[in-house]
Formats: sequence, C-alpha cells, structure tokens
Amino acid sequence: MKSILLLVHEDEGQDARLEAALCIARALDAHLNCIEVTPRTTIASELYVGLGETSMLAVGTDGDEANGVAVRDRLSREDVAWSWTEVQGDIANCAIAAARLADLVILNRTLDEHGVPDMPAIITKLLEHQCAPIVAVPPAQERFEFDRALVAWDGRSSAAAALRATVPLLALAKQIELFTVGDIAGGDVPAEEAMAYLAQYGLQAEIRRIRDGSSKLASLINAECERWHADYVVMGAFGRGAWRETFGGVTRSLLKTSPVPLILCH
Repeated sequence: MKSILLLVHEDEGQDARLEAALCIARALDAHLNCIEVTPRTTIASELYVGLGETSMLAVGTDGDEANGVAVRDRLSREDVAWSWTEVQGDIANCAIAAARLADLVILNRTLDEHGVPDMPAIITKLLEHQCAPIVAVPPAQERFEFDRALVAWDGRSSAAAALRATVPLLALAKQIELFTVGDIAGGDVPAEEAMAYLAQYGLQAEIRRIRDGSSKLASLINAECERWHADYVVMGAFGRGAWRETFGGVTRSLLKTSPVPLILCH
C-alpha cells in the first residue's frame, strides 16, 4: 500500500480523516494523494429562467478556500509525502475517478451531527465500482491505531477480498482476531483457512467463534470490538440479495454505530 487517497472537504469528519491518513501513511511509508472537492449545484439561469433552463456552477466559499489553505499548511509540517488536487463536481464521482490507482481510500462512517456529505452513499458508489479498500473512520477519531485488528469473517468472497487487500496493515498488528458468528455456509471459506492464509505471511491470528444467532450481527461485532478492545475492523460487505440490499444490512448499521474504524472491501 503506497498510494492513499484522502478526501478534503470541510465537515465534521475532516480532522478524523486527516489524522487517520497521516498515521497510515507514516506506518506504510505511503504517498498521500489529497483531493479537495468543490461540489457543483444546479441553479436556474438568469437569462433563461422563463424557459426553465438551468446551469451547473461550482459552489465554493471563502471558508472552503481557507480550509484548503489550513490543511496544506498542516501537511507541509508533517513527515509524509503528499500531493494536492482540486476538483469540482459530485463528491462520489470525483472520489471514484481519483481512486482508480489508489491502494486505500480514507473516508468517514456516517457523520453524526449533520450527515453532510452523505458518507454511506459515497462508500456505496466506491464499492460498487470495486475501487480500493475504504477506511471509514468515526468522525471523532483522534488517530488510527494498528495493534489489535478484528477481521469480521463470514467466509464470503467480499471478506476474502478484504483480508487479502489489508495484509500490509494486518502486518502491523500485534494481535489479529478472526471473528465469526454461527456456522460458515457450505462453499464459503472457513475461518481456519483464513488463518492459514495469514500464516503464509508470517501473521498469527486467533479464531473467536460464537453461536449467538439471536442478536443482530452489527451489534455482535460492536460488542466484540468493545470486549476485545479492537482498534479497527476489517470486513467485506455483508448481507444477502442484490447489492443495494446487501449494503442496507450489516454494513449500513456499522457505518452508523461502529466505535472503531472500518476497513471495507467488496
């Protein structure tokens, strides 16, 4: 992992994104690619308002400009390599375009206060396009810790993809737990095989298996994070049925409630 994409946008989660990106970039000796997005909005044209015609304008403010200056000033004092790109348009579409050669994308889980920008919607689009793994940090996260990695394992292809993609991060962990609930369905990959895969990289993992099928899976994952003091969760996009329905299940719940960063892959 040598290319990390960071969304720069003035909102309640920006500081958490920046701190996580800096921590990960330092740990992996990676390059931080920052994109500052100015959203576009549709307004009625003054000349043709009677005809109902509209035009698209980039809506920026002095505050947006000051925010960019402040973030660049902070980066100039940090010990990481970084670059800066200013783009205009829909945040999700801009992120998709910029993520094509990224190894990791730093976003937030749901923003607690205002919910703008809509991080779950942005994450949905990025995962639909099979972009890089996404780090979704809580908006109040102060830094990214690496020591205790919890892998939420259901044996499906998305969980396997997440495990493979995050080996460089997992290599920094002191402890790795493969957390699984109930029985792995036939045809899916058992946790023991995931553990053996990690061992090929010299990574030791333990399996934690619980049988509680009565509780919601998101609640069980959050409870295990608290019990085990996990620093972050690696997971695929859980659920059943079509992709939109899949995202509406466990992943959506965790994006609202997870107390630790989520690393998502599909």
